[in-house]
Amino acid sequence: MSGKNLFKMVFVLLLSVSLTACGGLDFGSSMNDTLKRAKEEGVVKVGFANEKPYAYKDESGKVTGEAVEVARTVFENMGINKIEPVLVEFGSLIPGLKSGRFDVITAGMYITPERCKEVAFANPEYTIGEAIAVKKGNPKNLHSYEDIAANPKVKVGVMKGAVEVGYLKKLGVKDNQIVIVPDQPSAISALASGRVDTITMTGPSLRAMIESTGSKNIEEVKDFKEPVIDGKSVRGYGAAAFRKDNEKFRDAFNQELAKMKKSGALLEAIQPFGFNEENLPGDKTAEELCKQQ
Repeated sequence: MSGKNLFKMVFVLLLSVSLTACGGLDFGSSMNDTLKRAKEEGVVKVGFANEKPYAYKDESGKVTGEAVEVARTVFENMGINKIEPVLVEFGSLIPGLKSGRFDVITAGMYITPERCKEVAFANPEYTIGEAIAVKKGNPKNLHSYEDIAANPKVKVGVMKGAVEVGYLKKLGVKDNQIVIVPDQPSAISALASGRVDTITMTGPSLRAMIESTGSKNIEEVKDFKEPVIDGKSVRGYGAAAFRKDNEKFRDAFNQELAKMKKSGALLEAIQPFGFNEENLPGDKTAEELCKQQ
């Protein structure tokens, strides 16, 4: 056999192996066709922040919560009958989604212009405001983020990756006043131990955490002043998020979510977790929220 023919044979062999390994050069199948794969397999892997009341394990060990039950219903209506839930720290959600660890992420994640650069958000499924908790009797007399900024000795605990960090900084709270904690229980512990003077998170989350811990030495500040930044009241809109190359998956999710809103099924799904009609997102879309500055 000549050297030329030998070269051709080796080339054909290598090409055949390459095509087989790449699935016929279908380079995008693993990521771009997540919707197709999820429907065929009947299962979707969802990353949830371990944040009550959005996603958590109940006494029986079942993963439940507002985001879990909304996602479960939407995916079932899409023909995907099983979700494989993975509870992680909030700050791990977007990196995990982008790396392919999850197909979708959700649970307490607001739609923000910054996050819109990283992921493709579905339309919002709820809207809520902020809240703070303090030691019983509110010894530091805190009723707003401005009060925290006005007293440089005050320390505030905030969950890693949460939007509240940005809100606090915009209203004058210094970096050395902000104590980053990995999750909600850690925030409660930091406040109970005196490591921080206050903690902040969304209203439903805060109330759920105080209730679940049963702490009699911690209380929500009932007359908390909602943050106003750049002339606008801060009110978050939470949604599920998909990889940027999974827009078809996101669009299919949006279609079923819209049906739930119209039929009243969305309110039925979120009410058991402390949400009511005031928390419904109305006609807000991810597209317009991504453009807000």
